[in-house]
Amino acid sequence: MTGKGLAQIVAAALALSASAAQAASPAQAPGASGSGWGGVVRVLTLQDYNTRVVVLGTGLLGLAAGIVGTFLLLRKRALLGDALSHATLPGIALAFLLAVLAGASGKSLGILLAGAVTTGVLGVGTILFLRHYTRLKEDTALGVVLSVFFGAGVALLGVVQKMQTGHAAGLESFIYGKTASMISSDALLIGVSGLLATLVCVLLYKEFKIVCFDAGFAGSQGWPVIALDIVMMVLVVAVTVIGLQAVGLILVIALLVVPPAAARFWTDRMHWMIVTAGLVGGAGAMLGAAVSALAPRLPSGAMIVMTVTAVFLASMCLGTRRGILPRWLAQRRLARRIARQNLLRALYEWSEEHVPSGPSVTASEAARHPPMPTDALLAERSWSPMQLRQQLRAAQREGCVVPEGENGWRLTPQGLGEAQRLVRNHRLWETFLIHFADVAPSHVDRDADAIEHVLSPEMIRQLEDLLDAVPRAGQVPDSPHPVAVSRAGSARGRT
Repeated sequence: MTGKGLAQIVAAALALSASAAQAASPAQAPGASGSGWGGVVRVLTLQDYNTRVVVLGTGLLGLAAGIVGTFLLLRKRALLGDALSHATLPGIALAFLLAVLAGASGKSLGILLAGAVTTGVLGVGTILFLRHYTRLKEDTALGVVLSVFFGAGVALLGVVQKMQTGHAAGLESFIYGKTASMISSDALLIGVSGLLATLVCVLLYKEFKIVCFDAGFAGSQGWPVIALDIVMMVLVVAVTVIGLQAVGLILVIALLVVPPAAARFWTDRMHWMIVTAGLVGGAGAMLGAAVSALAPRLPSGAMIVMTVTAVFLASMCLGTRRGILPRWLAQRRLARRIARQNLLRALYEWSEEHVPSGPSVTASEAARHPPMPTDALLAERSWSPMQLRQQLRAAQREGCVVPEGENGWRLTPQGLGEAQRLVRNHRLWETFLIHFADVAPSHVDRDADAIEHVLSPEMIRQLEDLLDAVPRAGQVPDSPHPVAVSRAGSARGRT
């Protein structure tokens, strides 16, 4: 038989295998999806056997991948899973070759997975060797292993296709996944392996936690850091190999990295991050498989990854800890609070200049001083007229200022009390910087203005203890520099 004829036979076999896999898809199984709401209900309620196997199998895979991937992400080795998944390809092809040459079935799942584990562990060992015993950085070692092992796998697949005995039909499913044709034994293997990996993570939670956050400290305390790293890598290998059945070696890294990354936006506690990552991975995998069952032309592996990615994007926008929208809202609230405090401080310092009794202004004295003109307020900070009007309206709604006359503003008793607290904190910090940080009085106002808005009561008490000469709580110390000069020097570039 000529090489051209063999290539045509191999191509026909690959096409036949793909058609068989599509026929075994839960979306194509009789009654699996149907049409309209009836099909949606059948899929979501897992009424069909094939759909039930696929959805539950991928859900268990996503759960295990999310939990194991959390430690991988916190250990700052997210790309290790990518290199590992690509390193399994030569093992699959080599296992097929050896099995066929030995007269066994080259498509035995156990034989193929054993080959994947062998080269996967070899790839991890190569990365660790290059990192510890050479001067190469970890990212370089990852790139070397990923490219070399994947290239070797592609070369071995070419050898398999040219063999006269056996053919490679079905091996490409390990590259792109074959979720739709998963059978009950595959789901059972994924479930058992995932539960064992989860159990190991629970038993070694404390050890993994300290290694992830400070490996140097863990080593100094006598923890077996290298052994724990090896166990962690074994878990990654296990999840990666069982994930080849569902999403393939190219997309399995998404199940290891994306769910923990999504969970990171919601919590700062490691145990809650692990739980959230497991739920995101499991639910995303199940939903992706269900969507693929409803849409026959959508590949299951890709839909699983896209569903988990959609959860990641939602978490990135809405996550309560690090989400873009909550952080933007928090920064906006902080900016408004700082602008309001700057307004009250400017009005109070105006009172100090115009009340003859001294810097400690009382409510009755503040009521007697002339109102501060709007033009003078504009000169205090780099506000635009529109921004100043917004701040004045907000302070008026809060009961801190009242309009006086046609173009003036005055502090209310409530606003005066808040302004006294702010000015006192500002001047305490100014005094501290002058006495303990050798900051010139002419420059101290700008430095103090950056910190006065976040001084806690504990810090205020510590400043009072350090600065015995300042008045105690409730009294405002004198400014260590002329107030007018301070305003002129600090108004530029601040809001």
